[in-house]
Amino acid sequence: MALALCAQAQDTPQLNLERVTLSAGMHQIDAQLASTPQERMIGLMHRKEMPAHEGMLFVFEQPSQQCFWMKNTLLPLSAAFVADDGIIVNIANMQPQSTVSHCSSKPVRFVLEMNQGWFAKKGLKAGSKLSGSPFK
Repeated sequence: MALALCAQAQDTPQLNLERVTLSAGMHQIDAQLASTPQERMIGLMHRKEMPAHEGMLFVFEQPSQQCFWMKNTLLPLSAAFVADDGIIVNIANMQPQSTVSHCSSKPVRFVLEMNQGWFAKKGLKAGSKLSGSPFK
């Protein structure tokens, strides 16, 4: 029974994670927090849609080079690799269902995934600052 539940859980999106409000200038982001190894592993997999103002903030215990791929992820996403102070280090556009790795250009503890193009549409790039409780 437990194996069946695990298998089922792996095919469904995680929608009930803790949330935090982040800001990028005047833009508000409703971000789910993925802070455990299991939550980070599942990430945004199996989602068919995500509202424009929502995203997922991956929180790691310590800064290191973070690399992401999109296996089992159905949405095109942009990932901002973010330093402890909220400064975006680099942004990667990632294609659905791809195993190509996209990595931070320097060690970070945070990665914010949004719908692809969100950062560009808001004029955000490397050097832009995010604010919110995780970055204090």
